[in-house]
Amino acid sequence: MKSRKNLTRFTYETTAFQGWRLCLSRTGTTFTKYFSDKKYGGERKALKASDGALNELRDLLDKSRKVNGKLSKSTIAKAHKLLKAA
Repeated sequence: MKSRKNLTRFTYETTAFQGWRLCLSRTGTTFTKYFSDKKYGGERKALKASDGALNELRDLLDKSRKVNGKLSKSTIAKAHKLLKAA
């Protein structure tokens, strides 16, 4: 499977990790989470989980308020909590 915008596929044979990396940046803050094939039960299931988390994160960040052009601390905390639960 090919990578998509904000989702990158890692399938290197020389590393222990195989799966998807979600990486999204907004107003100077970067959010990253790895979705392992092993943890989620395969490549497609890891992709589905990462895609769902990406959509939820985008919704949260697009609807959030900004303070001096940056994301508020509460929004950043909510985003980290959302990614931790994914």
